[in-house]
Parts: sequence; C-alpha cells; structure tokens
Amino acid sequence: MVPILGGLGAALLFTVSVLTSARASRLIGAESSVAWAMTVGLAVTLPVAVATAPSPDFGGGTWAWFLAAGLGNVFGLLLTYAAYRIGAVAVIVTIASTEGAIAAVLAVLFGEALAPGTGLILAIIAVGVVVTATGSGSGAEGREITRDQAIRAALLATASAACFGVGLYSSGRLSTLLPVAWAIQAPRALGFIFVALPLIVTRRIRLTRAAAPYVIAVGLAEVIGYTFYNWGAQEAIAITAVLATLFAPLSSIAAFILFRERLATRQVAGIALVVIGVTILGAVQH
Repeated sequence: MVPILGGLGAALLFTVSVLTSARASRLIGAESSVAWAMTVGLAVTLPVAVATAPSPDFGGGTWAWFLAAGLGNVFGLLLTYAAYRIGAVAVIVTIASTEGAIAAVLAVLFGEALAPGTGLILAIIAVGVVVTATGSGSGAEGREITRDQAIRAALLATASAACFGVGLYSSGRLSTLLPVAWAIQAPRALGFIFVALPLIVTRRIRLTRAAAPYVIAVGLAEVIGYTFYNWGAQEAIAITAVLATLFAPLSSIAAFILFRERLATRQVAGIALVVIGVTILGAVQH
C-alpha cells in the first residue's frame, strides 16, 4: 500500500509542478526557472534535514547515488523546461512520463524482479512516444506549433525522460541509504550549485513579479512530490516510479482546460498508448 500511496501522491504533486513550471519557463526561461525552483526547495528542506538528522551517513556508495539522483533530476528539468517553450505541455509530459518505465528497466538491470510481459508493455510505450512526437497541434492559448517545433520539443522531452529515469531510480536507491529529508536534497543542492550559483555570479538569473508565484509553487511541489516518491520507493522502486508517471494524463487534461491546448488526432492516440502502457506496467508490477 505504501508504494501505491507514494506513487499517487507524487503524481498529483508533479502535476502541479508541470503546470506551474510551464508558465514560469515561458516567462523567464528554462535555466532561471530551474534555478529558482531548486533554491526555494533547498531553503525549505535543508533546515528540516539538519534538524531531524544532523549527521547522515554518506559512506559507501551513497555519494554516487546522491550525485546520480541530483544530476539526473536537474538535467531532466532543464531539458523539459526548454521543451515547454516551444511545444505542447500535453505532448512533453507524456513523453517525459516514460521516466518511470526507464527507472523500471534500471531496476531490472540492478537485480529487481519484474513481471513477465514487461518487455511487450515497454514496446507499446515506445510506440506511443513515437506517435505522439510526430504530430503537430497548438500550444498555450492556441499558439500554432509546426511539425519541426513539435519534433524538437519531443527530442528534448525524450532526453529529459532518460535523465529523469536515472534520477528516479537513483532517488529510490538513495532513500534506502539516507533519511528521506536528506535523500530529497540531491536535486535541490546540485541544482543550486550547478545552475543557480553560476547564474547569480554572472548576473544572468531572471525573475519577474508574474513568474515569482510560479517558481515558488514549482519548488514546493517538487519537494513534496519527491517526499511522497521516496517514501513509496523505500518499499518498491518499480511500482512507485510507474505510478508517479500518472502525472502525464493529469497534466494533459489540465493543459487542455487551463492552457486551451489542442492536439492532433495522432497525438491523442499516442498519449493514449503511453497512458495505457504505464498503467498496465504499474498493474502487473503490483
């Protein structure tokens, strides 16, 4: 039950993160959006981590998982936010949602047992991604998206899915080695060091009054979402990772309602394939 609740809780919070980060990235750019989100998250979580577990054990391979979890998430966010600036949110989050399948594959490679038929389900998901990526439609407020823009956004989203997959699996492993309060520091600490600080030093970091509420919401949603994820992943990484990817259909519906995005028929079909694939994958793992 804990992996299910953790995965579903993460999915809801990741949906909030998707919607607010899409707005923020279009207002101040991908790098500044990531920088502020990670800074907000670090400011909120680091005092809690220090107060609750002042002496975490980073011995053994813990540092390696910490770096993999942090860098995977940070690079995934940079790529996803860049995609939001040119593509449709519904398409981007659908492709990015395959991170759970990637994390599940990594779990297999590292010895976790998965159910028979997983390979076929992953193939269905891959077909869905390709179909989704090769259509054109409209973005926020009806902005037309050309096929070239759609393909560029899809390639960025595919790269982000790979990064997020590594980050998700590594976060799950990290949550078994460190208290959750420290495990969720990985992306925030590394995002602050490698993205925020260079922007601050070079005076290239941006923030507007319109974007401020969105970056704060992103930072908080990411923190709470990964807290749910790490809680569930302590018992079963694969199940939690797959269920967490249900943020994709939730975000697609919200983008249709809030941003008035419109998709081509083949994109709707592709999204359906991906959603069906990740749902079946979650069911057979449970």
